[in-house]
Amino acid sequence: MKKNRSSKAISSTVSPVILMCTTIALIMVATVSVNNRFGLSVAESDFNSAKQYMQTVGLQIDDVAWTLGRKATVRYSSSYGSMKILQTAINYTIYVKTQGSGDYQYFAHNISSILLFNIPTSKYSLADGYYEQVYPQTTSNILFSGTSAPVARVFAVQKLTPPMADGSFARIVVTPTIRAMSASFNLSGNKIYYLHLFLPIITKGSVQDQAQSITMENSYIGIRSLSHVTSINVTVTFPLITSIDGFDNSFFHLSSLSEVLNVPEGYDDAILELYTSKVETVLGVQS
Repeated sequence: MKKNRSSKAISSTVSPVILMCTTIALIMVATVSVNNRFGLSVAESDFNSAKQYMQTVGLQIDDVAWTLGRKATVRYSSSYGSMKILQTAINYTIYVKTQGSGDYQYFAHNISSILLFNIPTSKYSLADGYYEQVYPQTTSNILFSGTSAPVARVFAVQKLTPPMADGSFARIVVTPTIRAMSASFNLSGNKIYYLHLFLPIITKGSVQDQAQSITMENSYIGIRSLSHVTSINVTVTFPLITSIDGFDNSFFHLSSLSEVLNVPEGYDDAILELYTSKVETVLGVQS
């Protein structure tokens, strides 16, 4: 009888301990799950906010690019994301045909940096090969036509294979594009066709720190012109060093690496005018 009473006493003591340990384990599992879910929600919010933020940056580039000395600062808030300027990332080369020439001749080339908003895939991941055109939403051309056409393209991408040299990130990217505008005039009885190309060139400034903002300033505006033009061919290439690092067209997802603009028939002359501007970009500096 003593043995039985002792056994019952141990059983009544052990049961609450087991229940308490089980409860603690469940609470720990639930806490980890909630924290993971909270972290994922924050990272997802960062990514979605970055789309709007980088679209604003793209629009500000257009605002800054064509007024010498103009400056603009765009601020952002992010728990996991960070901005980066990738230098010499994309090269625009323009070839032209003129009256009496059968082949395209070199006219100009410009190499630009691009802007990256990076969120580590350890915090937020989509899928390898993910791509989304953010702005403009309808196309991923290297050239856009019209007075309201953008001069910057914004897209979201996640590329992991082959491994990117700077790490694994879900990214929002801003890269410059060309705006094409045309007009025609009658001058002294001659019909003249004008084709204007506008290209901002993003350059990296010397001051960088960790503040969550980006400042852009116009430091140069240039113009080159050529008459008797019959056709223009705009091509895009990627400098060797960035291509090796994985920043080739499998990253940019351009619909084509070249685009041809032909001058309509019926004009006595056609004049190409190429406007370029340098948009010096620094991280963490306020205007």
